[in-house]
Amino acid sequence: MQLAAIAHELAIRKVKIWSLDEKLAEAFKRAHSGSFDIMVCTPAQACDCDVLVTTPSRTPIVQNAWIHEGTHINAIGADAPGKQELDPALLNRARVFVDDHEQAVHSGEINVAVAKGLFSPDRIAGTLGEVVLGRKGRLSDDKVTIFDSTGLAPQDLAIASLAMKQSQPIDIPFIV
Repeated sequence: MQLAAIAHELAIRKVKIWSLDEKLAEAFKRAHSGSFDIMVCTPAQACDCDVLVTTPSRTPIVQNAWIHEGTHINAIGADAPGKQELDPALLNRARVFVDDHEQAVHSGEINVAVAKGLFSPDRIAGTLGEVVLGRKGRLSDDKVTIFDSTGLAPQDLAIASLAMKQSQPIDIPFIV
């Protein structure tokens, strides 16, 4: 769904994917190869991109050195205490946006770095709501940005309401 949402907003030329489970990576490639040029690669190669989407991990897989200037990261997997996907040095290099301050500090991508004193909650640049309203955002094209998504019930309900109002079913692809 992340790929579909991003493709709706941006012209995607190439998709790079890495997974701990190579069979899942290959299944994802087969499922989407008709629409996109997809390459299964190493984590470092996958991070050489303009938009990066991460998934759950308990150790930081994405290293600061792998991310070039101007990359945007959707960190969507750290949704519970102890989970983290990104090198804490990357958090300090980037402008970090969250869906909710308190929830992000407790269970978002920043939770481990905050608990270890490696990232201060004062460095949070803003919320998703502030970005959507145009109050906050990227300061320059070469700045790394991170959206630390923990998911909020009101957002889920708003999306569900919109989906229910659709006159046609919404196809949500599932990969096995």
